[in-house]
Formats: sequence, C-alpha cells, structure tokens
Amino acid sequence: MLPFKNLPKHEFLHRLGLRNLTRVHYQLEPAQLIEKALSDEEAYMVEGGPIVAYTGKHTGRAPNDRFIVREDATAADIDWGDVNKPIGPDQFGWILQKMQRYFNGREIYIRDCLAGADKTHQIGVRVITDKAWHNLFAYNMFRRLDDDQLADFAPDYTIIHAPDFHTDPEIDGTNSEAFVLIHLSLKLILIGGTHYAGEIKKSIFGVMNYLLPQHDVLPMHCSANIGPEGDVAVFFGLSGTGKTTLSADASRTLIGDDEHGWGPNGVFNFEGGCYAKTINLSPEGEPEIYATTKMFGTILENVVLDEHRRPDFTDTTYTQNTRCSYPIHYIPNASDIGQGGQPQNVIFLTCDAFGVLPPVSRLTPHQAAYHFLNGYTAKVAGTEAGVTEPQATFSACFGAPFMPLPVKEYGDLLTKKIREQHVNVWLVNTGWTGGAYGTGQRINLAYTRAIVNAILDGTLAQTDTEQEDFFGLHIPVSCPGVPTDVLQPRQTWADRAAYDDTARDLLRRFDENYAKYHQPMAQRGAAD
Repeated sequence: MLPFKNLPKHEFLHRLGLRNLTRVHYQLEPAQLIEKALSDEEAYMVEGGPIVAYTGKHTGRAPNDRFIVREDATAADIDWGDVNKPIGPDQFGWILQKMQRYFNGREIYIRDCLAGADKTHQIGVRVITDKAWHNLFAYNMFRRLDDDQLADFAPDYTIIHAPDFHTDPEIDGTNSEAFVLIHLSLKLILIGGTHYAGEIKKSIFGVMNYLLPQHDVLPMHCSANIGPEGDVAVFFGLSGTGKTTLSADASRTLIGDDEHGWGPNGVFNFEGGCYAKTINLSPEGEPEIYATTKMFGTILENVVLDEHRRPDFTDTTYTQNTRCSYPIHYIPNASDIGQGGQPQNVIFLTCDAFGVLPPVSRLTPHQAAYHFLNGYTAKVAGTEAGVTEPQATFSACFGAPFMPLPVKEYGDLLTKKIREQHVNVWLVNTGWTGGAYGTGQRINLAYTRAIVNAILDGTLAQTDTEQEDFFGLHIPVSCPGVPTDVLQPRQTWADRAAYDDTARDLLRRFDENYAKYHQPMAQRGAAD
C-alpha cells in the first residue's frame, strides 16, 4: 500500500509518480480557476458570470468503462458482474504508469476537499486534474475546507483525472478509450478518456457506498430536505420522476439534492454542491436552480449558447443531459451544515407509464424493501428509438451503477432503519392515470404536490387506507386537494379488464426483477 497520508504535497506527488511537472497549482480560488480555464480555452464565459464547458464525445457517465480492481483485500466484498466489473492489479498498475508518463511536462491543479457532512463518517478527498474547469467542478461539488482544516489535511482517497489521456482496450484491458478505475486498497481512483465531469463525483459516491454500510450508515442516491419543525424527508427516484422538482420546496431547508447517508446521527449530505439537469430549465418551473445559472462560479456543461452568450436550455444539440454545477449555498434555502435528524418520511418516486400504480400509497417495511430493491420507473414511447410502448426500467436502490456491495445489503439496512426509527414510507407515482401512456394522461403536478404536502404535514399518516389487489399497496381513502377517484387507479380506467391485465403484467415484471435478490413476496400486503 502506498504511504499517501501525512506527506508534504510535492512528496505526495512524487510517491504517486507525478514528476517533472511544469507547475503545480494548489487550492486555487474559483476566480483563479476561471481565469485559467478561459485563458487556456477550456471554457467560455456566459452572460451573467458562469462559464460553459463542452465534454465532446462523452456527455454522460460511461458505466461500461467503470472498473473496480479485483485484489485480495476487498474481492470478497464486491458484487461482481455487469455493474461492478473487475480489472486486475497489474492492469491498474500498467495504466497508472502510462498516466504518470502522460503528466510529464504538464501543469496540474490540486483540490483538497471532503465527502460527508457528518464528521464521524466523512473522508478526505484529493482531486488532481490537468484542467482548471474540472478542478472548479471539484470545488463546487465536494465539501470545502477552511484554512485550519487545510493545515492538517491528509487525503483518504485520491483521484487522478486526465480526460485527454486515452487507453487502448486491446492492450490495457479496458472497454474503450475511457475509464474509471477504483482501487479500494490503494485508495486511488484513475479517470481518463472522458471530459464528463460527473465521473469525478460519482467515483467518490461509489467509494462511500462501499465504506459506510459497515458503520451502520445507509448510503442513498436521493435528495433530502427538512421542515420548519425539524422533520426530515428523503426522496428517492430515477431520472424523470420529479425528485429535484418535488424536493425543492422554498418552505423547507434543502439538505442536498443527490447523495446522502442515513446513519446513527440522522441524514447527512455527502456533497457541497449540486449538479442539476438543465434541459428545459425555466425561471417559472425551477426558479432557484435557474437563478444559479446567472451566478459567478457556476459551470454549465454542454449547454448551447446563442450569439449573445445566453444559454438556450431547450437546445439539445450536444445532449439532453445538459447540466449545471454550483456550490449548494447558491440555493437560498440550503442547509449550512448539510445535516438533519432521523427522517420521518421516506418517499419513493416513480413515473409509471403503464398507469397501474396509485398516485400515493403507504408501504410496510417489507414492501419498502421490495420497491427499494426494484427501483422502478418506466420509459415512455418516443423517448428512444424503438420504444413503441411503455418500458419498465429497474435500478436497484434507485442507484444500481454506484453500489459495489450486493444490493440486498443496502435493502436490509434500509429495512432495519425503517423499523428502528418507525419511519413512514410512501410510494408516489408521478406518471400516468386513466390508462397507459398514449391512452391516459399524466397525473396533474398540482395533485402530486398536494400529496407530498399531505405526507410532510402528517395528514396522510392519519388517513385510513384501502388495500389494492395486485401489489397489496395501502392507498389513502382521501387526500386534501386530490379528487378521490384519482387515488384509485383502477377507477380511472374506462376498461377495467384492461387495467387488470396491465397490472398483472407489470407485477410479473416486478417479481422477475425482484427474484434476483429474493423470492417473490409471499404476502404482498402483510402488515409487518
């Protein structure tokens, strides 16, 4: 194991094999990084103060290019397969040597930072990049250190980031020219061949997902907020389910929008910033996020600019996955400490394009584990080539690409915490009602907001429920601001037999997916 901790920075670099560097920039301020990014033509100024950067071929994560080093100390822990693909220690060492040669004669940027607001469970992260704008991304996204913390800082994990360095798959054993290699024992992460900045933050999220369960902390791909009375709510949901929109509530304090832990001390944010999607972003729809796109230090990623250097958030020329990165304090109602107590409510958001699931239902702990491990949403016809009808999508724990351990371990930990803390768990469908996509209609956003409000103010927890016949879900009989017939999805279909057939088919898909982790539920509605 390389002795990385408690070394002077230049000796640290020497031990990493990063020598003959033309210049080393340590902990530059955002203004300095922006000045370098602009002068080196890595990025361009945007009206209002942000910068915009373009990532070329890779405009999103490359999950097929992510590998974990298979070595004796950690091999037995990892759930190897399509998500967690192995690479040998010798291959890792060979690629590291090639990267060391690549950095010869280059200038680099070092950013020391933290992951995890709870000091009991945080780790020190050192990010080494050869692009100023990627170092600014690390400044935005990780938790920032003050001068006193920097004086004694020693990184637990180090990222070496070289987007213009490419591997040769035939020689290096990678899937393509891009790679994210995680060596858990050396506590070293290598990223190359892709300019997409999200790989930097997600690599550390994967590390946290490996480390924290052994300390009774559930890592979560979710957003979280806290009410005026201190009540904490956690929102899980895959892309397109409304996670960001529904958790962004001006009357509540934002703990964070993407990565959290749930431990003995409560819920805490891993990050110090937000990495929000900007496709169709508007001041009417998401005013707080829109405001950040006018602020100095924000990075717009792959956003098209008009001739006046104004962003056009409707333009998908480069990608639909346009993004903005900014420090979380750019959101007016963001928490200063990134922490809250034990959650009172956990909300699973899904966009069910089959029109089967109710707008809201209360889950037992057993049902919560079932829906957590399935991590369901649905793609709709027309969103991708060849998709002509709703398509079920499952991502275990609502974040399968980032889970190194067997997903059942995360599910068991969730169930344990729900039982210990007596947490209310809800399934909220933001998708279709009155029929599947193409026949029915999208559930009114005003109804969904009313449902979330009724969950958070405690109304629905006191409301009687009725159990539906297929998933055994417990549906509230009423909700303020929502028509009663909307709450019962079968009642909204003109053809009730068609609803039954569709529900049976969706249930089959759920059970087939769930069988990878458990046997299908014997008693779906059992009061446990």
